[in-house]
Amino acid sequence: MAKTGKTTNESSSMSPALDNALADHQPGEGQGAYATQTGNAGETHQDVAAGADGAAYLTDNFGHRLSDNQNSLKAGTRGPTLLEDFILREKIFHFDHERIPERIVHARGSAAHGVFEVTKAIPELTKAGLFQKEGTTCPVFVRFSTVAGGAGSIDTPRDVRGFAVKFYTDEGNWDLVGNNIPVFFIQDAMKFPDLVHSVKMEADRGYPQAASAHDTFWDFVGLMPETMHMIMWAMSDRTIPRTLRMMQGFGVHTFRFVNAAGEGKFVKFHWKPVLGMESLIWDEAVKIAGADPDFHRRDLFESIAMGSFPAWDLGVQVFDEEFAAAQPYDVLDATKLIPEEDVPVEIIGRMTLNRNVDNFFAETEQSAFLPSNVIPGIDFSNDPLLQGRLFSYLDTQKSRLGTTNFHQIPVNAPKCPFHNMQRDGLMQTLVPTGRANYEPNSLNEAGEDSGPRACPDTGFTSFRENGERNDPTEKVRVRAELFADHYSQAALFYHSQTENEQAHMASALVFELSKCAMEHVRMRVLSRLRNVDEDLAARVADGLAMDLPEKAPAAREPVEMKPSDALSIQKQAKMTFEGRKVGILFAEGSDKATIDKLKAGVEAAGGSVFLVAPKVGGLSVKGGTLKADGKLDGSPSVLFDAVASVLMPAEAEKLSKQGAAVQWFMDAYGHCKTIAHCNGTKVLLEKAGVEPDEGVVPNEKLLEVGPVRHFAREPKIRDLA
Repeated sequence: MAKTGKTTNESSSMSPALDNALADHQPGEGQGAYATQTGNAGETHQDVAAGADGAAYLTDNFGHRLSDNQNSLKAGTRGPTLLEDFILREKIFHFDHERIPERIVHARGSAAHGVFEVTKAIPELTKAGLFQKEGTTCPVFVRFSTVAGGAGSIDTPRDVRGFAVKFYTDEGNWDLVGNNIPVFFIQDAMKFPDLVHSVKMEADRGYPQAASAHDTFWDFVGLMPETMHMIMWAMSDRTIPRTLRMMQGFGVHTFRFVNAAGEGKFVKFHWKPVLGMESLIWDEAVKIAGADPDFHRRDLFESIAMGSFPAWDLGVQVFDEEFAAAQPYDVLDATKLIPEEDVPVEIIGRMTLNRNVDNFFAETEQSAFLPSNVIPGIDFSNDPLLQGRLFSYLDTQKSRLGTTNFHQIPVNAPKCPFHNMQRDGLMQTLVPTGRANYEPNSLNEAGEDSGPRACPDTGFTSFRENGERNDPTEKVRVRAELFADHYSQAALFYHSQTENEQAHMASALVFELSKCAMEHVRMRVLSRLRNVDEDLAARVADGLAMDLPEKAPAAREPVEMKPSDALSIQKQAKMTFEGRKVGILFAEGSDKATIDKLKAGVEAAGGSVFLVAPKVGGLSVKGGTLKADGKLDGSPSVLFDAVASVLMPAEAEKLSKQGAAVQWFMDAYGHCKTIAHCNGTKVLLEKAGVEPDEGVVPNEKLLEVGPVRHFAREPKIRDLA
């Protein structure tokens, strides 16, 4: 049994009406004892008993008491969420309108235009016009974002990244609104406001910004075991991507393909970066935040501006109900993924971003993405998180953009004709003519335009079957049985990583939990981690100097799943200069021919070069004059994928007395990057503590070694959990 405190409101008021408002609308006021128990999927319920003080009851905004604040109302255990769920509707509605005009989540975003091309037609799977013929193209608009921070926060926090794609197809807009992680924290949209409230800045102090390392978030995590799989991803290197160009994207939910015969199959969407995946090291991410808070935004803009267009392959995992029913997890559970070894990802198209926005506000900020925007041939599943998103996103656009006509903003407007009977509204920019603003009508019999009509043959129709192992005759607030397994896939993800990646995850957990002042919060999370991996829990406990608590009871005992190499960034790393940036340090007297040769080699291999020197402007070098792209103390090595140096011994000796120069090499070494150098640089390397290894090489070997990370170096340079 847990108890909450009671406070007294001593504020005076001017009227009985105000007295009533103050007394009845103070969350937490007058609460007594509550009982804590778990639901059928292990979710935490905290309930008061009948007969408690009036203020102890959780109600909606109109005073209706709630019986369940954890689950939305569904037509059967695995059925779709019902629109009649006024509790979910009000909760999401209020949440969507908490702030204006900035997005409540995903506020900090960067975007670009591009094109999508179908590389494999799949008419047998979907009737979507886009996928009927190989070579079909359509314009796209893509917005990448962080989640927790505000619009003015940094680009490189440890955070999930939004990956939202708007396809402007001939059949209307299709918005694939996902993340760079294939799973999510929660299973039911009912909990989304609570999740975001917990991870946002703490309500009484307004910090930390764009960070999950604080009590309220980890308190929520400890009480919601369904978060544990996503926590493994969030504490991995996936949440500190090297660039937006080098991260995967996922549709997260299970959707449906429907073909012309009305046959349906489940589908998961994947975006795979052509450049491969890369991430930062935590120390590197922190230093980049100080050196360039706009690091990802600048990288995306500059890459497109120089013609190095980022690209992703669109892949799908397609499976049927028979496969779904045979799995030890539920495919409608957004906290679960389908291993690629079980259902391979089939590549069906490529997206290339080739044009920056012309105006950040008009396009990036005013872009509105709706998961409900689908085209014939693509449909929804009964995933309860997806079902809540379907009306949440439409709702929030009215608050952000101020009008129901937000679809008329150019970045949101379809590039195919659209006609309906909807009229007027704030900021109406179209000028409909005639009297036909309703249907059915017979105005054509009087010679007038009678307007558009529905078309049963070509219009959107939902997949008709609603079995999905579900009894639709029940209206219930429960979760399906397999939703109760919160640890099997968390363990799968952890065991799929390299030892180095596992160390990063353990260290991230230690860092995050060390920021929690409440010891019971740390203990509860440790008890959950024991269900994921005993060694991981022990490493985190040791890093916190805490004893391991008893293992938390599991609502459903985890099952062992075979590790998946596809889940590891390091196992999927690409040995390529393409899309990578090399920083070359030079000074007075450096050999221009050597620099030019290095630069030409990197560029021929697909990379780019950024010249760094103690001064910008023309420096006198052997062979002429050379201008730097950036000044040494303003261009730290954290901004580059690899570094090289061409220095005369005397200049290197001078630089060895400058902290910025020593730190330049110290950070490159500490972040496991390739360091190419000339003989003259050795005094600087020694001062920075750089020891020879496979990644510290002469300049001639830069192209041979490449811009890869040398993680074998890491145990020598930092303590990892």
